[in-house]
Amino acid sequence: MSQGHGEPDSGSASETDDLPAVDFTTFVLSLSHSALLHLGDAPHPNGGTNEVDLPMARQTIDLLALIQEKTHGNLTGAEEQMLTQALYDLRLRFVEVSQKHK
Repeated sequence: MSQGHGEPDSGSASETDDLPAVDFTTFVLSLSHSALLHLGDAPHPNGGTNEVDLPMARQTIDLLALIQEKTHGNLTGAEEQMLTQALYDLRLRFVEVSQKHK
């Protein structure tokens, strides 16, 4: 952040240059990836094994559903379609994984 007098921390510009631009699509894809991680479908960022955490997957899917509800009517057609498809895919995968882990 800043070090007083409005000056940015040293190195902060190079750190943010490596990250994708933050927009609605990137935000939804990030949450979708988190849900897939919790469903055991994505590799753990620390190189660990894929682990299933159904409560965390459910919470992330519910968060995406809340975002869909709260942004209804305020998204472009492409954004709405992407969010709807992401939720459909994640919910379907959640059911599949849940049935395997009973």
